[in-house]
Parts: sequence; structure tokens; C-alpha cells
Amino acid sequence: MNGVKKIMMKGVEAIGEAAIKAGCRNYYGYPITPQNELTEYMAKRLPEVGGIFLQAESEVAAVNMVYGTAAVGKRVMTSTSSPGFSLMQEGISYIACAQLPAVFVNVMRGGPGLGDIQPSQGDYFQATKGGGHGDYRLIVLGPSTVQEAVELTILAFDLADKYRNPVLILIDGLIGQMMEPVEFPDVQISYDNSSWALTGASGRPPRVITSFNIDPYGLEKMNLQLQEKYRKIEQNEVRWEEFMTDDAEILIVAYGSVGRICKSVVKMAREEGLKVGLFRPITLYPYPYEPLSKLADKVSLILTVEMSSGQMLEDVKLAVGQKTDVEFYGRMAGVVPSPEEILQHLKSFVFTGRH
Repeated sequence: MNGVKKIMMKGVEAIGEAAIKAGCRNYYGYPITPQNELTEYMAKRLPEVGGIFLQAESEVAAVNMVYGTAAVGKRVMTSTSSPGFSLMQEGISYIACAQLPAVFVNVMRGGPGLGDIQPSQGDYFQATKGGGHGDYRLIVLGPSTVQEAVELTILAFDLADKYRNPVLILIDGLIGQMMEPVEFPDVQISYDNSSWALTGASGRPPRVITSFNIDPYGLEKMNLQLQEKYRKIEQNEVRWEEFMTDDAEILIVAYGSVGRICKSVVKMAREEGLKVGLFRPITLYPYPYEPLSKLADKVSLILTVEMSSGQMLEDVKLAVGQKTDVEFYGRMAGVVPSPEEILQHLKSFVFTGRH
């Protein structure tokens, strides 16, 4: 991307432009704060590139529009925030079972319930464990900067097509609303849906795309195919970042905007003589269990930091097992922790011997 001009853009708008660069020409959504600027951006931009924008009457309608468009082989996206994402869960489980590619954006806000419009990470369980019914998974990407959101949005469309699976870009209101300089890479769009898309049966046998089978053995066969696909995703698509972990004796684990905040915590701790490093998962599913487990062999303490009550904490503990002590610090309901308070809690675990 050398020589490419950087543009100052808001996070959700940058995601919208990245989707267009990736070949998305279909967007359906319903207004909800703090992601409304993405819907507004797509309403303006898609007609300029020959695309289709529709404001649905609800999130339930929007996800089913995504379902239909994905079935005919078009690159399609929707976006929402936490309560709206909850309303989409049944449709998402249909799309996952039907093995269709689609991209979702959830700009998380405080909860439970209607909550507030401040940034939060309280949707982690819903995003990574399958918020609808049945045994299905989404590929979940957690960017920590606006530039990374651009890159992961482009990747999301490629992964969705590669595995015929819905992909979720999971951010919070901080990344969604902040403005940063970004650059858009040249994108080579190449995907082949000729073997499955519903394009009319003229000249070929008819096709059926469904998430329904009344025969339990037939439905189990569909489920086994899904599980085999998820194993391939877990083998091939794990992504993470390590920051100053080479000599780390203490490790912070955080994702998204909190991972960004914790880079400052690491630098501050180093200035005080504490050998702290950061492990930041980028794919929240598939989760980077193995690389985190290897780092756990080298450190005496792991501190997981989230804007939740401790949801990713469960995955951290699965990765670490009994190798070292795992502590947690979190804020909820849209309260964003500062680097100073995180460092203070880290030092309290270190110097009181609680680990």
C-alpha cells in the first residue's frame, strides 16, 4: 500500500467503504446507535457503484434479506448494534446451516437489554459461541484500529466465500465512532459460486439451499458437515498479535479496543520495570488457544482485561489450564477502563501476591 493516500474516516464508514472495495453491492439494515453512520454511508455509496441499499422494517427483515441475497451468490452485508444483533440470531443460524457466505457487523453497546449506547464487549459469548439455536459457529474478527477494521472487512468477504460461512466483524462503539487515517488496498475480487448459487436452473440440474431437514439422520449429516468445516477453519484461520512478549514475565490478554488500550499499559508498566507483554486475539473464533498456551509456559501471571464481566476470560482459562495464574479486570455497561486503572490493578495482583 506504499504511496496510497490516507483518508481520515470514522470507523463504521471505513468499514462500509472497505466492503464496497471488496465487491459488496448489497446492504440491508435498520437504524440503531452507535452504528447508524454505516447504514447512512451505504445508503449514499451503494447507488454510486450500482449497488442495492434497502432500509428494512426491522433487524429480522434485514437478516432474511441477507439470507436471500447470499443464496443467489451475491456479496452482501448488514450491520447493527447489540439489541439488533440479538434479533438477527435466528436468521444467522439459518444462514450458517444453509452454508451461505455473508458478512455481519456488530458495533457493541452496553447491556443487557436495551442498555445504553456506550461501547462495551458484552456480546462476546453471543458472537463466538453461536447466539442462535443449534451447533453452528461464525468466523469472528476483532479489529483494534480503524485501519485493521478496513483490512479485516476485506478479509471477511474472502473468508465468507472460502468457507461458505457467515463472518462477523465485532467492534464496539469506540472503534466504530473514532476517526483515524486509513488507506484502502487494491483488492482483487475472485470467488466462484457457480457450483451452488441459485441462479436459475436453465441448462443445469436444479439446486436446493436449505437449513431444514425433517429427518433427524439427514439433519445430523448436515451438522457433521458443518463440524468438519469448523475444524478446517480452526486449523487454517487463527490470527493474533503479540506485543513485547519476548521477555515478558506478565501477560495481558485483551481484544479489540481494550487490546489497543492495553498496549499503553504495557509501555507504562515497562517504564516502571515490570516485564509485561500483550497477547491480542484477532480471530475470536477460531480462538488462538495454542499460541496463548505456549506463552503461558513463560509467564507467572496472566491478566485478562475486557469491557465485560469476563466472557473471553473463559477462553483464556481454557487455553492456559493450570500452567499459570489467571486474573481478571473488567468494566461493564459502557464504562471504558483507562490505562492507569488497568496498570493499578495489574500491580495490585503482582505486589500483593494474589497470583
